[in-house]
Amino acid sequence: MSFARRLSMVTWVAAFASIGAVWAAPAWIEYTPASFAAAQTEGQTILVDVHATWCPDCKVQGPILDELRSEAALQGITFMKVDFDKEKDFLREHKVPRQSTILVFQGHREVARSVAETNRDRLRAFVLSSAAH
Repeated sequence: MSFARRLSMVTWVAAFASIGAVWAAPAWIEYTPASFAAAQTEGQTILVDVHATWCPDCKVQGPILDELRSEAALQGITFMKVDFDKEKDFLREHKVPRQSTILVFQGHREVARSVAETNRDRLRAFVLSSAAH
């Protein structure tokens, strides 16, 4: 294989890898009071998924929210999971009465809330309209 062809292949692979890195979905961050406060102080847009492992609505929402993490329009959004069974202080502070609640914050301000939405199209529309910059 010629040097020019190898160089072309290396360039193509590097370009493809960089595109993949740009479109990589952000990881879910497990809620802690410190991580939430830091994201708020930085003025980040934060999507909070209040979930429970035993919740049937949460099991339907999970794959939809995972899919949304890959959306280009949501790049830069912080995706955070709050455990409904463990984080009672968060639930009280933000008046969350049940699991399967999705909250969107812009910094310290809650800008949107959805409760128990399992319809794929409506949940996608809610997240995209609430969290996109």
